[in-house]
Amino acid sequence: MLEFARWKYILVAVVMLLALVFAAPNFFGEDLALQVARKDRNPVDAAGIAQIEDLLKARGAPYKRAFVDDGRAMVLFEDVPEQLRARDAANDALAATHVSALSSASRAPAFFRGLGLRPMPLGLDLRGGLYLSYQVDVNGAVDQLLDSYEQDFRRALTAKNLAFTDVTQVSGDGGSNIGVRVLLPPGTDTGAARAAMQAVATDLSYTAADGAGGRYVQAVLSDAQITERQRNAIQQNIVTLRNRVNELGVSEPIVQQQGIDRVNVQLPGVLNSAEVKDILGKVATLEFRLTDTVNSVQEAVARGRAPLGSRLYYHRDGRPTLLKREVIATGDQLVDATSTATQDGPGVSVRLNAQAGDQMLRTTQANLGRPMAVVFIEKSRQKVVVNGEETERDITTQQVISEATIRGVFGNQFQITGLSQGEARDLALLMRSGQLAAPLFVVNERVIGPSLGQASIDAGTKSLLIGMAALFGFMIFYYHLFGVVAAVVLFGNVILLTALLSLMGAALSLPGIAGILLTVGMAVDANVIIYERIREELRNGVSPQTAIRAGFEKAFSAIFDANITTAIAGIVLWVFGTGPIRGFAVVLTLGIATSMFTTLLGTRALLTLIYGGRRKPARLAIG
Repeated sequence: MLEFARWKYILVAVVMLLALVFAAPNFFGEDLALQVARKDRNPVDAAGIAQIEDLLKARGAPYKRAFVDDGRAMVLFEDVPEQLRARDAANDALAATHVSALSSASRAPAFFRGLGLRPMPLGLDLRGGLYLSYQVDVNGAVDQLLDSYEQDFRRALTAKNLAFTDVTQVSGDGGSNIGVRVLLPPGTDTGAARAAMQAVATDLSYTAADGAGGRYVQAVLSDAQITERQRNAIQQNIVTLRNRVNELGVSEPIVQQQGIDRVNVQLPGVLNSAEVKDILGKVATLEFRLTDTVNSVQEAVARGRAPLGSRLYYHRDGRPTLLKREVIATGDQLVDATSTATQDGPGVSVRLNAQAGDQMLRTTQANLGRPMAVVFIEKSRQKVVVNGEETERDITTQQVISEATIRGVFGNQFQITGLSQGEARDLALLMRSGQLAAPLFVVNERVIGPSLGQASIDAGTKSLLIGMAALFGFMIFYYHLFGVVAAVVLFGNVILLTALLSLMGAALSLPGIAGILLTVGMAVDANVIIYERIREELRNGVSPQTAIRAGFEKAFSAIFDANITTAIAGIVLWVFGTGPIRGFAVVLTLGIATSMFTTLLGTRALLTLIYGGRRKPARLAIG
């Protein structure tokens, strides 16, 4: 008697039902869309959707429907002119409070979005995406290095109780003698100051001299050090950009250096997303400083300059405050950051490295009851018109995002509050992904179509359909009813593979389509091995039911051995490959797993339903 355990029937049925649900969003297609998000990162609500719809109606921009997806407004359109007209309307009327981006959205019903089910992302060759070319400000990288030396010298001199008037960055004519100068008051031991500075940075050239402002000690970078810093800045920026792209969840991105000082970024499926660009290129860091409670902030504002040892800053709402020049800790000393909910609202949980943690511990112990501020520093480049000519100017914005009284002693772990939910999420992402070693500026941006052309895409899709149809036709012609079973199982295999790709968020590219076709071919091969074993058993005179059972049992080892060796190669390519190679390996490896499941369990389940149980078939329709 040919039997199949009931739990196996249930397993096959449940797996295929779930596969249909997970794969379903891929079968509805996509519409052109306009994505609109709030600049403050708060989610768009029903009132926001109504505002956008009223705007489009007033501007005569037709649309199909609008809805909220993951906190963003998505407006769907029939064609490109309608999409572009709506984008222009949104940019004109909502630019102050919202960012808009061309995008696409699945036609799947809201039921699937509610379950978090989305179609599999498509690679750059199938869907196109956003191309960004950044220029790295290598001179800015040197400035950041000098900033760190400046703070280190301040700490070292303070720790040695050595008085100093000021610490400034210097650069001679033509960019020579780039370094840091420490101004000393009369009577200060120049040798002691120099020794304290050398203990911090031993690889700099030190000189002591008299200048217009008095006695000073100067530390200068060599030309080799400047060149090395600039080269390392580009590599660190590439790593940071990759981290930020990964945090944003973009599938199969490409981040690579081009030329001496440029970095290219390709983001599949991202169409002119202002939000993504804002996160990727943001040159931002944090500084933790004590508030100056001795001097008058109103007097500093009236005079237009801060007293010695302090600096004038402003909160985001425009309120002025005086902060100490000494920096307690900076963003580049951060180990981890996560957005969290606190008693004071949304915030960011911060963990510093050991050095910064010790400094923070000493500072809080000595300054209980005094306020401490968090300064957010951002660098950008803006276009301005000077004497009738358009030029670019570097802008540095420094804002106090949090200022609170130190209520207790803490070290390397604490929380930053006073933020909105969106600001906390973005700040945590920027801090977690790493600080850019040098400012980045977009020099080229364009939305690119499929890199291989629509004809190649159509040819790849057509080859998949024709190949599957040819395989199905051959199996049905050669194995009759058993061929029909094989066709059903092979189709189920494609459904299951599509569901896994969607669930994992793996990007599908043209090599991936080739992997699907290869997977189907391997699954057909497994069915052929089983069917030929069954035919062999029938020729040996065994009963039909016994032949089916023996065919599966004797074919298992050959199928398993063949698939396991291919799976090993696929896993190696998955782990070490990149780009199209990795895309092919992902599909191939997952396809091996799905074909083993559908062939060994699915095929046997269907054949047992047809020929198993108490039936006693006289022959099998196997050709």
